[in-house]
Amino acid sequence: MSPRPKPALPLAGVRVLDVSTFIAAPYAASILGEFGAEVIKVERPDGGDPFRYFGTPTDRPDSTLAWLSESRNKKSITLDLRHAEGRALFLKLVGKSQVVAENFRPGTLEKWRLGPDELMAANPRLVLLRITGYGQTGPYKDRPGFARVAHAVGGLTHLSGFKGETPVTPGSTSLGDYIAGLHGAVGALIALRHAEAAGTGQVIDVALYESVFRVLDEIAPAYAMTGVVRAPEGTGTLNACPHGHFPTGDGKWLAIACTTDKMFARLCEAMGAAGADLRARYGGQRARLAARDEVNAKVAAWTGSLKRDDLMETCLTHEVPAGPINTIADIFADP
Repeated sequence: MSPRPKPALPLAGVRVLDVSTFIAAPYAASILGEFGAEVIKVERPDGGDPFRYFGTPTDRPDSTLAWLSESRNKKSITLDLRHAEGRALFLKLVGKSQVVAENFRPGTLEKWRLGPDELMAANPRLVLLRITGYGQTGPYKDRPGFARVAHAVGGLTHLSGFKGETPVTPGSTSLGDYIAGLHGAVGALIALRHAEAAGTGQVIDVALYESVFRVLDEIAPAYAMTGVVRAPEGTGTLNACPHGHFPTGDGKWLAIACTTDKMFARLCEAMGAAGADLRARYGGQRARLAARDEVNAKVAAWTGSLKRDDLMETCLTHEVPAGPINTIADIFADP
């Protein structure tokens, strides 16, 4: 019996022209490629995309690990969009494609006579995805934008680290790029659906800082209602306790997230005698938030008395949301 053929991926038949660089828009294009789209990477003739040379080198002088990570599922060509021949070839490709992804500064494509009007004339159903630091309009549109700056302007950096100390990098200097790329990919999918239904294309305008701002939970309505500026939260979170990172007896760390009273009750059961008093005194979330330092200290004393693997086994047995704080080596070793 012959093996069944693999089903077509959902975006099979969709062609994406990726004329962007570095991370945000290329990441959006790579997501579409992972679901079956044909992604054609358009690079400049003089050395290709600058991102080829950013990151950890490999045995290929024009391909760092960063480049290879974000350029998988793509075919590469070179075109000089600043010259007439390159523009003409690009417009021919636009006529045979469904999506164009770009992240030039606002006005750059228009200067090259490849703005939305020209692209839509070549393909009225085209989806044009534009990702920039601050969007295509507004007082900051001409400012250069990278993810680190978006973290700062969008409010994430202020919340990272401990109150009164230097704000820290929120895990990755590229986090905002990936968040914006996800927004861009979702926008492209919605616009493709619209093109199927209405027969017309759309322009998607994604700003790095807005994408960061959008994921900061209730911070905007909370400030609008109370006027209170949220302070950096260290290893905890504003609305739940215990909900943070706790040391273990073997010098490692464990993340515990008790978002509800029910979860906290499970943790107290897992803690045995050490948790009985905690549950009696702080069974409700408001009581725990009012005594955050004491609750966290009690939990830390418990975690600090046991090895991380033993803690994980106990937490899993009692259905407590917990997980090891992994390094990349830990992740590779995890079955």
